[in-house]
Amino acid sequence: MKKILVIKLGTSSLFNESTMDTKLSNMAQLVEMAVNLRKNMGYQVCFVSSGGIAAGLQQMGLKTRPKTVSGVQAMAAIGQCRLMGLWERLFSQLNQPVAQVLLTRTDIADRMQYCNARAALQEMLDMGVIPIVNENDTLTSREARFGDNDTLSAMVAAMIGATHLFLLTDVACLYSANPRLDDSAHAIRYVADANAIMREVSTAGGGSSVGTGGMTTKIIAATLATAAGCDMYITSSETLQTVAGALEDDEQNISPDNSQYLYTKFAANKNQLRDREIWLLHSLTSAGKIEVDNGAYNALTRRNRAGLLPAGVTKVEGHFHAEECVDIVHDGKIVGRCLVNYSSIELERIKGYHSNDILGLLGYADSEYVAFRDNLAFYRHT
Repeated sequence: MKKILVIKLGTSSLFNESTMDTKLSNMAQLVEMAVNLRKNMGYQVCFVSSGGIAAGLQQMGLKTRPKTVSGVQAMAAIGQCRLMGLWERLFSQLNQPVAQVLLTRTDIADRMQYCNARAALQEMLDMGVIPIVNENDTLTSREARFGDNDTLSAMVAAMIGATHLFLLTDVACLYSANPRLDDSAHAIRYVADANAIMREVSTAGGGSSVGTGGMTTKIIAATLATAAGCDMYITSSETLQTVAGALEDDEQNISPDNSQYLYTKFAANKNQLRDREIWLLHSLTSAGKIEVDNGAYNALTRRNRAGLLPAGVTKVEGHFHAEECVDIVHDGKIVGRCLVNYSSIELERIKGYHSNDILGLLGYADSEYVAFRDNLAFYRHT
């Protein structure tokens, strides 16, 4: 089995947020660490690197982000070139080839482009190249953004079948409360269920002024990565030896609670999602909701599940077209997603009816199913 490692680097790990100076020593240590992991520990390594906009601010002698969308996009274009140049020069000192990959949510919402991106990344890794991924902030609209590189890194990890994802940040691990505000906060070293910790841990505040990701976004990333079968770690970018230490702990079955290193491990879900399920649940934007009854939910979530029939649909929300993605709701909770065969207007007319009634209700019957089995995906818990 391949050992594939994704390392996400926040802006505050690469730039001083007060002076906007590059943390060159940090970057050099990150490069040495990545090359060591690849050459001496047998890992294929992929970086997800923030910092494009910060590099643009540095280049232009500015301290704060532009207030307009076009200003931020321009700054990202200026800075991404500078940032990638820094990475390339540092890695070249160790004869390590790298590649730039810029992604948007729109790119991977298209199934063919998603598969192309996955294949290209996997090919680079097999060639011994370290891909350096970032969101294409120059082209991305607010509506189509991943939102932060925590989410993007989890998506990349799921896409390429990574075994480990490390989020390097300005805190050492996950705490029960914000340690900057609450002296009673204690470290949480091991998380068996990322979904459960989302409800239990206070994550208010925290995060730097330059980057966009706080602790909440990291836990959201953990729910995605662990559902895809990837162990996720949070640790400090100031103690890079922790990355190799955590990997050695994993290989030697040492619990994070007993480790000499400080980090939080989110354990991979053993009942992991398939690739197409990952794409349906996390790459697409929902255009509406359909609520299903108990019988439909049980039929859809069993091992040999069926497709969704109109008889099981009780409510339709939103305005959407056929072949768009919608949320599936049961008992008041969003439990999954699907690509529908009928529009919201058509579903309003056929919901609750048997499939053999569709022709009489609509005058045509494109399918007996509201959604085919292969176009259904459900969120999973540990």
